[in-house]
Amino acid sequence: MPRKMTKLEAVREFEHKAAERISASDRLGFHLTPLVGWMNDPNGFCYYDGAYHLFYQYHPYSTVWGPMHWGHAVSTDLLHWNYMPCALAPDTVADAAGCFSGSAVPMPDGRLLLMYTGVQPAGTGHKELQMQCIAAGNGRDFCKDQHNPVISTEQLPDGFHAVDFRDPKIWQEGGTYYSVIACRHEKHQGSVLLFESADGRQWKFVSVLDSSCGELGKMWECPDFFALDGMQVLLVSPQEMRATADSEFHAGEGTVALLGLYDPATHAFARQKVQAVDYGLDFYAPQTTLAPDGRRIMVAWMQSWATVPGTPCAGGKPWFGRMTLPRELTIKDGRLYQTPVREIETLWQGKTELSGVAVEERAALPGISGRSLDLTVRIDVDASPECRRFTLRFAEDAALYNEIRCDLDRCELAFDRSHGGSRRDIPHTRHIKAAPQNGKLTLRLILDKDCAELFVNNGERVLSAVLDTPLEAQGITFGADGGPVNLDIVQYTLA
Repeated sequence: MPRKMTKLEAVREFEHKAAERISASDRLGFHLTPLVGWMNDPNGFCYYDGAYHLFYQYHPYSTVWGPMHWGHAVSTDLLHWNYMPCALAPDTVADAAGCFSGSAVPMPDGRLLLMYTGVQPAGTGHKELQMQCIAAGNGRDFCKDQHNPVISTEQLPDGFHAVDFRDPKIWQEGGTYYSVIACRHEKHQGSVLLFESADGRQWKFVSVLDSSCGELGKMWECPDFFALDGMQVLLVSPQEMRATADSEFHAGEGTVALLGLYDPATHAFARQKVQAVDYGLDFYAPQTTLAPDGRRIMVAWMQSWATVPGTPCAGGKPWFGRMTLPRELTIKDGRLYQTPVREIETLWQGKTELSGVAVEERAALPGISGRSLDLTVRIDVDASPECRRFTLRFAEDAALYNEIRCDLDRCELAFDRSHGGSRRDIPHTRHIKAAPQNGKLTLRLILDKDCAELFVNNGERVLSAVLDTPLEAQGITFGADGGPVNLDIVQYTLA
């Protein structure tokens, strides 16, 4: 009698067969999508054994959220990804209701250690429980620890909730493992807890690094914690945020960078600056890794819970969800900046450069169009004294367009996809600050089919959005109100 397959063996067999029916043209050019089925949060982003590994929250059997697995892909350039077999399936008592978000770190013995939230289903007299589990392996196959969970709810300090205890981010420093984990406090709400371990298995609580205290959402998810350019950065993804009058934060699920100082002796974090990570419509749960050359690289889920379809579909695609283009992080003048990974330059083809172009009436410009491109527009505000508003339309045809509007006299920018073809009642517009630097306002727009990522002023602010506009809409036009606008434009097609 043949042996019954394990859950992991079964999902690997399923995803292999299902993936054969998805052609390369059904996928994006350089944004990672799931092998099959559903994708959300990035997990286990790391550099290991000569390649970048990116795991992700994964429901292979459907294009809607379901019992969480870990999908897996590897890359040497952060742009071209090779799919690996499913890494984790919910197949033990500790994670019977799902293998939720987590992270990865290379071990001294050469193995890769995964740390993730195992969810135990609700039972008689108790709600579901979230605890932290580990698995170790060779970068393809992983063995779950027999003592899982390695951090249980009994280790939580007083006042913290066992049903909101998740998303460990692990790293090693000075021979000690550390992990920041999100949890909700009955009074202070969203919080980040720090744990430490000598071996990755025996953990103890160290400190509460920071909390919302009712100001930044009710529950914090997917924390990350790292040093960068002389400061310490704590990334969190708050739920149920309130919008702020200055447009820094929008209502709902957001992403926040807390910049400050960290004392490793006392494990105390002192917050100094708070800013949004991404100002767009589709961005959540960012995670970072340290590249071999010292760069801090970040990737995020390029969707949001507000824009997830409510029916079992994926816009006609055999998969749902995608990751952002990986980004390099730096701190300038006390602010977190993001730029596309420099590896994108290896995709540059077909350069078109226009200098000192004066635009007033809406117009297309020679050589500027497409849906797979890296387009930089530099607005010479000082040389355009009469222009009150500059507009850039992209993914445009006779009926549809997406638009970036820059109110130059108010130093504000609007990203608007409401005319892009969507028939869904979801957020379509974001407004942000966009002040010139040295008399110029720089917009860098990267398009990959239905993905749009806008980098303002060399990464001072970033907006990410998924477009509903058909790929046949390839047009790009420019316009100005009040008077002519002076532009320098460089476009590369990406292939």
